[in-house]
Amino acid sequence: MTGIESKQLVDSVYQVLQHVTDPEIDSVSIIDLGMIEHVEMSGSAATVSVLPTFTGCPALDIIQRDIVNAVIEVDGVEEVEVIFPSKPIWTTDRITDQGKEQLKEFGISPPPANHTPGEPWEIPCPYCGSLYTTMENLFGPTACRCILYCRSCKNPFEAMKPVANIGDE
Repeated sequence: MTGIESKQLVDSVYQVLQHVTDPEIDSVSIIDLGMIEHVEMSGSAATVSVLPTFTGCPALDIIQRDIVNAVIEVDGVEEVEVIFPSKPIWTTDRITDQGKEQLKEFGISPPPANHTPGEPWEIPCPYCGSLYTTMENLFGPTACRCILYCRSCKNPFEAMKPVANIGDE
């Protein structure tokens, strides 16, 4: 296999990964969530490195299965390995602009860009854009989300909590 053929396979893998979604937010691909660290090809074997949105995410087995099922369909791929490295850590700054728009369409306010840990953040309502919102519960249906209420349009909604790298990377 030439370097060009290997690059084409990697590109094909990225294309199918665009259709693999987070099982808890099925309108956003794992690529737009910034979860794919890299894809490597060694002959017909693909290795997909995936950054969990948080340690212990219960959806990792489902994400792994969905990745394997999607990537094995790529012509030229005969084996798929999915790994979950502990570094670098996933941060919300990895979410693409398209991913942020898809989160809003799903009813989740996306996290702010370049958030400083410990600092408050403004959370606009994903339905009307108002900042006249209140935190109802810091803990939402998953560890990475919280529940708010919009006092302008009177809708409850979720927001993705900002996750920044405060580690030693």
